[in-house]
Amino acid sequence: MPILASLIAAVVPMTFYMILLWRLDKYEKEPFGHVLKHFLWGAIGAIILALIASSLFSSAIEIIFPSIIVVGLLEAILIAPIVEEATKGIFLSRSYKSNQFDNITDGLVYGGAVGLGFGMTENFLYFFVYGVDFESWITLVIIRSIFSAVMHCIATATLGMFLAMCKFNISPVRFILPAAGYAIAVFIHFMWNLSVSFESTFFLGLLFLIIMIGFFFGVFFLSLANERKIILSELGSEREISLISPSHIEILSSLKRNKKGWINEEYRKLYITLAIKYAFRKHQLKNSAGKKKEFYEKEINTLKLKLNEIVLKIKNDFTGVNN
Repeated sequence: MPILASLIAAVVPMTFYMILLWRLDKYEKEPFGHVLKHFLWGAIGAIILALIASSLFSSAIEIIFPSIIVVGLLEAILIAPIVEEATKGIFLSRSYKSNQFDNITDGLVYGGAVGLGFGMTENFLYFFVYGVDFESWITLVIIRSIFSAVMHCIATATLGMFLAMCKFNISPVRFILPAAGYAIAVFIHFMWNLSVSFESTFFLGLLFLIIMIGFFFGVFFLSLANERKIILSELGSEREISLISPSHIEILSSLKRNKKGWINEEYRKLYITLAIKYAFRKHQLKNSAGKKKEFYEKEINTLKLKLNEIVLKIKNDFTGVNN
């Protein structure tokens, strides 16, 4: 099929998925530029490294197994999951240490973005090379856009989730979490590739991935629900910023915060940003040690001062209206 049609069919769905995933993070959205960097790493850096590493492993396997069929199967069900999840995870293994990487939701968003970028480039190559006629091309577009590329998203998002769990965990078990996340990502990738490699198990593969998609969204929304509990708990137990009324805490932890009218519109967005970040930082402080703990302590003090200023403005506005 024409290169332009394949490019559009690869780019549009994955970009849409990435933006949707970014927007689902409703309490403290990550800077879109950071999410885009992860997406582009998957689309370019991870793909290049995967091609190089896969070719090296494939050359070694060809020496041991002369059968083209056997080599092809091993490349699909063994080499691809191990190599591709490693190359996708390289960027995450660095970015999860940054201050932008705050919780499990962030791990799912950043990891998912890497996977979607990888799936986008892989889709383009498949559409262009294997779409020999319109019927085969459209079939590839549908299957790979709905399932194969989404598998990359879920697998790498799983690794991102485990990295987030590692970052905010002070128990000794935290050191095995990245390896566990990588192993599960490889397993998801392996099960998908294995099932779709044979006609008799193809629909089992579709069923498996549908379950994984449901599991992914279940974990994502559970993480968001936990974030709401953190906001309610940390702001509700606050004593030094006692002017944050219970009604405001309830609004800040719900979508009502995006509506106009409950406070002066001039500083509503800043108030929301500071209050939510303050709640998250207080929670993160409890699960941090060393330099991370020092960083969160300093940021909490800074946020506290800024919040107090806005809370006083809210009180003055309220007093002015009533007078």
